[in-house]
Amino acid sequence: MIYKLLLIKNTVNRIKMIETFALTLSEIGIGKLEIIVIGIVSLLFPTLFIIASRNLDAKDVFDWMMEKPNDWIGRK
Repeated sequence: MIYKLLLIKNTVNRIKMIETFALTLSEIGIGKLEIIVIGIVSLLFPTLFIIASRNLDAKDVFDWMMEKPNDWIGRK
């Protein structure tokens, strides 16, 4: 019975420790340059993805492929 109580108490303490666990960016090893790069990429990637996806809709890609169908591999 005492073992079960200690086990439950230990589990509760671990859960509390996990809830309050945090590291600073310098402890993780992320410097100012990395933060700047992460910020630029996180702004640039979604923007370029949206621009590219507008240009790659299925109808336009199909039309582009059918402009010169003899150029495709396997087409004879």
